Amino acid sequence: MEQAGRGEQFLENRIYAEISVGDSASLVRTLRPEDIQLFAVMTGDINPAIVDQEFAHSGIFREVIAHGMWSASLISTVLGTQYPGPGTILVDQSLHFVRPVTIGDTITITVTVKQKFDHNHHVLFDCSCTNQEGVPVIQGTVEALAPQEKIKRQKITLPDVLISDKHGRYQQLLARVHGLPAIDMAIAHPCDYESLKGPLVAAEAGLIEPILVGPESKIRSLAEEHGFDISQHRIVNVKHSHEAAAMAVTLVRNGDAEALMKGSLHTDELMGEVVSRAGGLRTGRRLSHVFVMDVPTYPKPLLITDAAINIAPTLEEKVDIIQNAIELAHILGCPEPKVAILSAVETVNPKIQSTLDAAALCKMADRGQIRGGVLDGPLAFDNAISIVAAKTKGIKSAVAGHADILVVPDLESGNMVAKQLEYLANALTAGVVLGAKVPIVLTSRADTAETRTASCAVAALIAHAKRKTA
Repeated sequence: MEQAGRGEQFLENRIYAEISVGDSASLVRTLRPEDIQLFAVMTGDINPAIVDQEFAHSGIFREVIAHGMWSASLISTVLGTQYPGPGTILVDQSLHFVRPVTIGDTITITVTVKQKFDHNHHVLFDCSCTNQEGVPVIQGTVEALAPQEKIKRQKITLPDVLISDKHGRYQQLLARVHGLPAIDMAIAHPCDYESLKGPLVAAEAGLIEPILVGPESKIRSLAEEHGFDISQHRIVNVKHSHEAAAMAVTLVRNGDAEALMKGSLHTDELMGEVVSRAGGLRTGRRLSHVFVMDVPTYPKPLLITDAAINIAPTLEEKVDIIQNAIELAHILGCPEPKVAILSAVETVNPKIQSTLDAAALCKMADRGQIRGGVLDGPLAFDNAISIVAAKTKGIKSAVAGHADILVVPDLESGNMVAKQLEYLANALTAGVVLGAKVPIVLTSRADTAETRTASCAVAALIAHAKRKTA
């Protein structure tokens, strides 16, 4: 008697009297990477042979394997949901783990009634788990107490589970810079915990060689207080934050550093020195800021610009803002980024300036005034990132639903979008200023060391790209 139990809307059990020797039931599951992560989170089993890809590939199996009890737990699933079904209580089990289960393996779990015990209504099952090649991975027996009363209940729909592995995404970003030599980065006034820890973590990861510019006594005291080792790093002693900003810019201008990073000083202090016509870091391009965001609910990195520098950019300034972002996308490995120019609506409305700008920018791209990307706009936010929303509104576009870059109308809207994604959607965030002679890591004073380090990784990629074109 074969009990499939698949595709039905109800769970119905078999009581002891209805169970016969030889009855069997089966379940088929394919191991996915997220199964391993979920099982590790649930059990706390972070054995590196299972959850650490680098370690696993150096182990005896040469690949990531499942927790042994992942497969074993599916035996309980068959018993409790298929045969005998609800009300079954597992009493004892004896299992032999024959071979490991690896990602992509399809496992068939079969339980077969071997023996019944009338005195206590226990049932002994033979258990077999085989992979897609029919090779056993688990063999053994399980003893269970059969259900005492008939049960028929509607199946419960389980909630969707989203794995938000921010640390994993952070490591993937750092891996993009792996093997590249560290760049010299001037850190302007690293005089609080996060602004000092960030560059030190980035240095430990091999991304940068930090030049700490600020009051030396304050920096050393802070390092001692928190146990930071700064003995290997250069300190440029200045009196206060404004002088730190000026000196950091001078170091860059003199070629002592390939990048600049804001510490615990106000943005205006640093950017005032950057844009100074006398001794700043201006180029012919308008400066703009880009958030590089990895959002768990979006299938690829998302660039948002400008949410930190240009308050209410003009049409001409938006051309530079877009070109800066496109060139960053190229550096990050996107050869032809899809650029969505955002507004509140997806049609041109003379009363909404951002829609007029969007239409003009798209035509400018058609005429080659903006190069290297595919532009479309105006697009509302939902149409830019959701193909379902775009199709519902009848929008036919290569960009809608697939945006790589979101160009916001102004700083206010951009800052809100970026911060919402960071704090409500658990996005991994990096931020960098483009259009200057070197990349500038312009972090918020509330940013964590992880965010600062991620931003250093992006800046390092930009600096190395500049070396190739120098």
